Amino acid sequence: MTALGWRSARLALGTASALGLGRFAYGLVLPAMAEQLRWDLARAGAMTTANGLGYLAGAMVTAALARRLGVTATFRLGMVLCAVALAATATSAHYPALLACRTLAGFAGALVFIAGAVLAPTTVYFAGTGLGIVVSGAAIPALVDQHPQRWPLAWAVLAVAAGLAAAVSWTAARPTTTVSSGQPATSVRRLWPVAIVYLLFAAGYIAYVTFLSVYLDDRHASTTQTALTWILLGLAVMAAPSLWRRPIRYWPGGRVLAALLGVIACAAALVLLQPIPAVVIVSALAYGATFMAVPAAVTAIVRAATPTEKLTGTLSTFTIIFAVGQMAGPWLAGALADHTASAVTLGWTAALCGAAAILAATAVTPPPRSSSDRATGSRHQRLPGSSVR
Repeated sequence: MTALGWRSARLALGTASALGLGRFAYGLVLPAMAEQLRWDLARAGAMTTANGLGYLAGAMVTAALARRLGVTATFRLGMVLCAVALAATATSAHYPALLACRTLAGFAGALVFIAGAVLAPTTVYFAGTGLGIVVSGAAIPALVDQHPQRWPLAWAVLAVAAGLAAAVSWTAARPTTTVSSGQPATSVRRLWPVAIVYLLFAAGYIAYVTFLSVYLDDRHASTTQTALTWILLGLAVMAAPSLWRRPIRYWPGGRVLAALLGVIACAAALVLLQPIPAVVIVSALAYGATFMAVPAAVTAIVRAATPTEKLTGTLSTFTIIFAVGQMAGPWLAGALADHTASAVTLGWTAALCGAAAILAATAVTPPPRSSSDRATGSRHQRLPGSSVR
């Protein structure tokens, strides 16, 4: 492996920690926590909402922190806070304390993801999320199977993994070129269809990954099936940058967004139509291969419309939009499911992502590149698959 490839792989531990461990692994621990702590789905969804609230707060301050501390220090701070938040989650069963821990994990995740997106030399960085999901899927189901009281131990294991990720990525977090630390953002008014699509996606996609294990548990899925589903989902996430790099770069306007969102909607609906193990695995593979590519496609549009010196600020603005949707979606889906059935959470994903696909196909057009971006754009095409998350 080349020096650049090794550095990219180490930086990818940022997304593995911030998203794979800090956000998505909660879906695997949730059935055990819900059983032990007697949660309904609204309370369970509120944990992901708290994570989204923290992510929103982090997105709002990342650009300012990057200007004050530097992008590298911001990334490192986020990695440390993520490990601390996961460790703290293992120490208390009190609902307010757990909400605070999930909020801190979300805050840390925003710092890591935005700063890392600026630092990362290749799109390998964004595949790290899949690695975190694979690690979680391999470790958590077997740990809590028939022993739901072990949920604190599960969080402790995730915290150790996040700590190792912080240590290994520490010296990789350095810019190889001059990096903007966050000038004021470009106005998103001319990108309003993209913003609405991103909001719908954020509110919809998160319900699938939050409640899939609950849905499987309600149908008495085996530990092996749950673990295999999550591992394959994570591997699909790791493959997504290679699968979608060319379409994201070359398909115009909302074409690629519509395709991605349509696949996610169909993946969620597929489980509802036929919840047998083989179909669930196909659904997870389709979902994993697409959901991380949506932020990449949005970023490609934003990057094309944004002067280089304003890129960090504009990425932060779109991350705020994403965080608002991600914050509302799981609580609303969980509350609706409490009055109906857990399957409604997957229907929520299918409905919102389906609506976003229609809007992307009909309203999103390629934005004109700014003059300053055209002058320097060739230097920044090395990140065609960057993500706003």
